[in-house]
Amino acid sequence: MHIKKRDQNTQWVAGLLSQLAGIKRNDVSFCGLKDRFAVTTQWFSLYLPGRELNPDQLLHDDFEILAMARHNKKLRRGMHSGNQFRLILREFSALKDQFSEIEARLETIADKGVPNYFGEQRFGHGGGNLVQAQTLIERDQLKGNRRGTGMILSAARSWLFNLVLAERIRRDNWSAPMEFETQPCAPLWGRGRTAAGGDLAQLEQGILADWQDWCYALEHAGLKQERRATVLVPEGLAWKLLAEDQLELCFGLTGGGYATVVLREIAELFRPQIQAL
Repeated sequence: MHIKKRDQNTQWVAGLLSQLAGIKRNDVSFCGLKDRFAVTTQWFSLYLPGRELNPDQLLHDDFEILAMARHNKKLRRGMHSGNQFRLILREFSALKDQFSEIEARLETIADKGVPNYFGEQRFGHGGGNLVQAQTLIERDQLKGNRRGTGMILSAARSWLFNLVLAERIRRDNWSAPMEFETQPCAPLWGRGRTAAGGDLAQLEQGILADWQDWCYALEHAGLKQERRATVLVPEGLAWKLLAEDQLELCFGLTGGGYATVVLREIAELFRPQIQAL
């Protein structure tokens, strides 16, 4: 089912679909979580072997059904190739007098990309997912336990990645491969030997030295050691002035990329002005 929703989160819509279809919540699947405060479209799969549903049975005020079709496979988390974004920045007062600077920054982003941080939303309201991670680690409740803690484990893993990326940015080596790298990457921590070698291995070990209890917990929760690129290049980045204080941005991101980190690089242009206010 292709669903369009406004101001509704993915989990809520999945729950509604299970109720309307009369199936278990676990029989409703999707590839990823979409922003709540936006107009978004995404695909859901409903496990209905040998059953047909009347589309009218699934009507609800909280979403719109764009398309329905049979498929022989369920959707799984992370299997989507990417996402498309159309964003409008409103009340952007700097546009009128500083558009040339903004456009230069956007051209650089389109050409060279941005740091591939995990966005703040990964960590929950006020970083709450990280607080929960620390509590569970202190209680040794993550060892061999991934059920019900998937979001917490992901947040902890993402935090360690961001720490390494931040240090590579500080050292100005985040966008070019170091020794033994085919592309610049940072660890998604888990069990197994790290793919980093040489100076990069020493760099990562030094950054994560104070986080060994987190590394240990991720290893013993059954996660495997992986790598994630430190550079995120928006696909087909285009921009247009809609008014003297409105800017439209359109671009695509590969799965796991955050639109907020693209916007962050525009905000960085005005950080000195913001801090002075």
